[in-house]
Amino acid sequence: MSEAKHHYIHRMGWLRAAVLGANDGIVSTASLILGVVAAQMAAPEIMLTGFATLVAGAISMAAGEYVSVSSQADTEKADLQMEKLSLKYNTAFETQELTDIYVERGLNPELAYEVARQLMDKNALEAHARDELGIFDHTRARPMQAALSSGAAFTVAAALPLGVTWLALPLSSYATPIIAASSLLFLGGLGTLAAGIGGASKIKGAARVTLWGAFAMGLTAAVGSLWGVNGI
Repeated sequence: MSEAKHHYIHRMGWLRAAVLGANDGIVSTASLILGVVAAQMAAPEIMLTGFATLVAGAISMAAGEYVSVSSQADTEKADLQMEKLSLKYNTAFETQELTDIYVERGLNPELAYEVARQLMDKNALEAHARDELGIFDHTRARPMQAALSSGAAFTVAAALPLGVTWLALPLSSYATPIIAASSLLFLGGLGTLAAGIGGASKIKGAARVTLWGAFAMGLTAAVGSLWGVNGI
């Protein structure tokens, strides 16, 4: 007997928001910290920068996700309301529309019409939402879920480079490589974890977030060196 398939698509909503929040939490916090370290700021100012980034970033990510996904949810609601009215007053047209969709997918016209009719008898709005509009229950826009996932992930992820910074600052000249290396390790772990949860390639997942994170941290550190207390 073959094993049942295990799908990952139902995780897409919260996983996307969580990965985005966690990635931004590590990259933005580590980058800003490395920037002010390169600018030769004092330890208290470095820690303040990191903590301010954590707080502001978590709120910004949560609010941004909520607003963005709410817009998607509003569009879905508007389309469903339009479809509901059309089903009420143009039933024949909607039946033919669904029939045409199934014909395009490979069914013969007679079977396509019968499938459309039976599905509409059971739940017409659900059938049209799924097959005409592409709206599925497991991929519906959920603003609060996205906001909480992104904000919480940012907070936890940003705390990682911030904690390493607190431990590394007393080591003075070793602080920068310790913060940078640990942050890249965190990003690699995040990419691996996210890919595993989403059923994708762990190597590719780790590589892409690590490379982009390294670029962001390197660029911010360079800016800090140029415009630091001893720079231009």
